[in-house]
Formats: sequence, structure tokens, C-alpha cells
Amino acid sequence: MLFSLTFLIAALAVPYYAITVGFSWLEITLTILALGYCGMSITAGYHRLWAHKTYDAHPLLQWFFAIGGAFALQNSALHWSSDHRIHHKFVDENDKDPYSAKRGFWFSHIGWMLREYQKQQYDDYSNVRDLQKNPIVMWQHKHYLALTVATNVGIPLFLGFLTDSYLGMLLSVGVLRLVLSHHFTFFINSLAHIWGSQPYTDQNSARDNGILAFLTYGEGYHNFHHIFEYDYRNGIRWWQFDPTKWLIKSCSWIGLTQNLKVCPEDRIVKAKALMQLKRAQAKVSALPDAELLMQKMEQEYNLLLDKMQAYYEIQKQLLQQKKQQLQQKKEQLMQQYNDYDARQHYQQMKLNFQLQQRHWQQFITQYA
Repeated sequence: MLFSLTFLIAALAVPYYAITVGFSWLEITLTILALGYCGMSITAGYHRLWAHKTYDAHPLLQWFFAIGGAFALQNSALHWSSDHRIHHKFVDENDKDPYSAKRGFWFSHIGWMLREYQKQQYDDYSNVRDLQKNPIVMWQHKHYLALTVATNVGIPLFLGFLTDSYLGMLLSVGVLRLVLSHHFTFFINSLAHIWGSQPYTDQNSARDNGILAFLTYGEGYHNFHHIFEYDYRNGIRWWQFDPTKWLIKSCSWIGLTQNLKVCPEDRIVKAKALMQLKRAQAKVSALPDAELLMQKMEQEYNLLLDKMQAYYEIQKQLLQQKKQQLQQKKEQLMQQYNDYDARQHYQQMKLNFQLQQRHWQQFITQYA
């Protein structure tokens, strides 16, 4: 009922209202902002913070995500994280993966939520015991239904009160935002396991897709995520669209996030090179001299690994050396500061003594 009614309203009532009445730029802007709030609460909060623990967040930021997650109407953070951890553990296993892409687009996109599949484990939260110790997560879980009503009805009505456009806000910020938020997120379970490239691993169906990354605040780099799930980034290059990564990193500058986990670069390069080797070997496997070519590829690959290991090892040594030099410089500066401070203190004491000595002479000469 929820998915059907909201989709029908978004598909029929929203265009009708847009044609007959029209949405103001303020309504459009607020809808985009609300959509971003919901989306980032899922990607930065539910997904990268709670499901994968890729970083630590200040309680203020956790409250922000907990409210936004209820606004997104995708179940509580506890339940969502439990499902997602099972998905990663049993990805593509039809009988265990909650939204296995191997069961087809429809099932992985939305069908898995339309019936009580795997009912026996629906309330089993044994894989999220860490989150059960989090008071914010458990507060949201306990009051989830009330929070969804308060946000999905209350926020549009409040904005309607401020703008004197109740129906417009209910249709745009209320329904349209909810439908778009749902299906953009659902694309990660469906399209991101069907459409795109596999530069890092072919051991599961996850794909990297820049278009999906744009719609899902960076989650479209799904092939990388499934092999390096504890990295707070999905788009690891500066030019890859990953606003969730930018948000987490920016918040670290003001103390709202910390302990951001990053996969070592050498592991990423090695995974990519291995996939290139596998594809090249598969391509030449039908050629007459396939065995010789494969041996040559294997030799070149092993040479690459050797050179790579040597490079990253010296890089680590240089970084450690630089860190030590910076520490030494810091200690030298502190010592210089302490020496300067001591000299300043000495000069002040000397001046105080000289002044008092003059005062004493002036005083004592009166009675000598």
C-alpha cells in the first residue's frame, strides 16, 4: 500500500498539480534539500557509519542522521544495518542474501520488501550487537513509527505553513521526495549489481557506475565498496562524485567525525591489476599460443607485484621518516620556545631585582 499509493500520487497527482497550479522555485529547492537530507542520512549514516563502521561520529551528527533516516522511511537504522550486513556476508546467495541480485531486477529492487521473505530472521539482530549498545540507534528503533509520521507528515505541513502552500509541500516534499529517495536507494540493490564495470573484483555481482553514483550520493561505486567495505569512501579518486565522502571528510575538520578508515592504496592497486590479468588471460585463452602468452602475463604480473611492494614499502618508510622529522622539529621548536621562555623569565627577574635594588638604595640612604 505504501509503495503503490506514493508511487501513484507521484506519477499522477504531482504532474497534474505542476501543470494546473505549478510548483514555486522555493518548493522545488526545498524538495531537493529534503531529498538530499534523506539520501545522505542513509548513505553517510545508515550505511557507512552504522552498517560498516567506517568512521566514528559525534552524537549531534548521529541524531541528525537518525531523524533523516526516519524521514527517508527505510526502516530503522538497526534493522537496515542488520539486513545490509547479511547482504555483504552472503552476497548473491539467493537463500541468504535479503535482496540477492541473482533473483532478478524486480526482486532486488523492491520485490524483497513486498512479502515476508526469510521471516525467521526478520527480528534477529545478533549481527548488530554493537549497535544495540548505541543509545541513539536504539532510541530511533524504539520510536521509529512515531518518527516516520512526524517527519513525513510534520515536515511538509510545517513547510506548507511557512510558505502558505500546504498541498504543494505535501506533494513535493512529502510524496515526490519520498518516492525518489526510495528508488534512488533501491537502485544500489538492483542496478548497481547489473549495470556497470567490475574493476576490482568479479567474485560478486556488484558494479561501479558513475551515473548511479550521481543519483545515490556516491554509492554507485559499488564494485569497490563490496571488496573494500570498511573504507569510508566509495569514489576513491578526487574526480569521482561521492558527496557522502566529502561530507564525512568535511565533518572531520570540525570534530564531528573521526577515525576515518581508508584501505591501503597498495591493496587497491593489487586488486585492480589482478582483474586486468584475469580479463587478459580470458581474452587470449582461445589463441594458438595461449599457454605461452598466459605464462608471459603471469611473469609480468609477478614483476608488477614485486615492484609495487618495493615502491609502497619505501613510501611507507619515507612517510615514517617524515613523521619522525616533523616530530623532531616539533620537539626542537618546543625546546626553543622553552629556552626562549626561560631567557625571558630570567631577564624579567633580573630587571625586577635591579629595580628593587635601586629602590632599596634610595630607601636606605635616608637612614644611613
